[in-house]
Amino acid sequence: MKRLFFLICMVACMLQGKSQGYAFLNDDKEEETPLFNHLDAAVSLGTTGIGIDLATPVTNWAQLRLGYSFMPRFHYNMNFDVQVGDVKESKYDVNGNRVTTKFDKMATMLEDLTGYKVDDEVEMIGRPTYQNLKMLVDVFPFKNDKRWHVTAGFFWGPSKIAEAYNSTEAMTSLLAVGIYNRLYDNTMDSYETVLQYERGEIDPWDIKPILSIGSYEINSPTEIKAMYNRLKANGRMGIHLGDKVSDGTPYMMEPGSDGMVRAEVRVNSFKPYLGVGYGGRLLKNNDRVHIAVDLGAMFWGKPHVVTHDGTDLIGDIQNNTIGGKVGDYVKLIKTFNAFPVLDVRLVYNLF
Repeated sequence: MKRLFFLICMVACMLQGKSQGYAFLNDDKEEETPLFNHLDAAVSLGTTGIGIDLATPVTNWAQLRLGYSFMPRFHYNMNFDVQVGDVKESKYDVNGNRVTTKFDKMATMLEDLTGYKVDDEVEMIGRPTYQNLKMLVDVFPFKNDKRWHVTAGFFWGPSKIAEAYNSTEAMTSLLAVGIYNRLYDNTMDSYETVLQYERGEIDPWDIKPILSIGSYEINSPTEIKAMYNRLKANGRMGIHLGDKVSDGTPYMMEPGSDGMVRAEVRVNSFKPYLGVGYGGRLLKNNDRVHIAVDLGAMFWGKPHVVTHDGTDLIGDIQNNTIGGKVGDYVKLIKTFNAFPVLDVRLVYNLF
C-alpha cells in the first residue's frame, strides 16, 4: 500500500522576542546555546489526528519536539455479498424478475436445519486505529526569517492503523455460513468413505457420518450420496473478495472459528518523517501564543490488508478482481507508501 494515512509532528514554537518568529531564535550571540531554556506546549489537528507535544531549543537554529497523536475512532460501513459457489449469480432475469439462486436454495435449507436466516449481504464496520509517539527536530534555515522551518524525525506506534469487522447484525448470517461450510466439508469427507466402501476397502461401519448427535447419525450411503450431489452442485458459501494471484482461483472469505470476519491495515511501526513548516504569532503583540502549519510525508513502507485467515488482499489477491467499495479502498491503500501530512499546531510558551 502506498500512500495511506498520515502523521506529522507538532510541538513547539517559542517565547518572547523581537520578531514574529520564536523568541529563543532572536539571540544574536551564537556562542550562547539556549539549550532547554524554553519550553513550549502545543495541541495539533490534522491528518495525523489529534496531537499534543512539547518543544525546547537545542541550538540557536533548531528545536526538539516530542509528542503523541491519535486518530479519533470514527466508523464507516461496507457491505459484502455472500454467495454460494465460485460464480456470483444475478438475482434477476433479463426482464427484471426475481429468480431463485443457488444461494436462495442453500439459505432455505440452512434455515430449515438451524433456524438461522442467512442474508445475502454482510455489513462490515471499518475504523482507523492509528496512534503514534513522535520525535521531531525543527531546523530554522533562514537567519533573518525564523518563521520557516524544515523538520525531520520519526513517528512510532502500532503497525495496525485501521481495521474492519462484521457488525453485530451480521453475526447470525455468518454463523449460518460457518454451519453450512462445516456440513459441506463433512459431506465431502463422508462421500469419500462411501466410495471406499463400494470399492471394498472398508467395512460399512467405517463410513464416516455426515452428522452425529448422540446415537443418531447420518451414515447411510444413499443419504450421503444425495447430500453430496446437492451440495457439490452448488459449492461452498462465502464472501468472494477477488481471485488469487497464485493460481487465479476465487478467494472466498469465510467466517473464522469465532464466527467473525475481520481485516486489518498494517504498515511499519517505525515511520520516518520529513517536512516543512511555517509559524508565527497568533496575536499581534503576544509572543507567548503561536500558530504553526506543518506539511510533509510520513514514510511507513508497503501497506498490507490482511484478513483473519492471513490472506493479504494487496499481495495475495489480484487487485483488479476486487470489486465494489472494498476494491476502491484496497487500490487507494496500495498507493500509499508514504502518507501526506498536514497539521495545524497551536503553541503556548510555558517559560
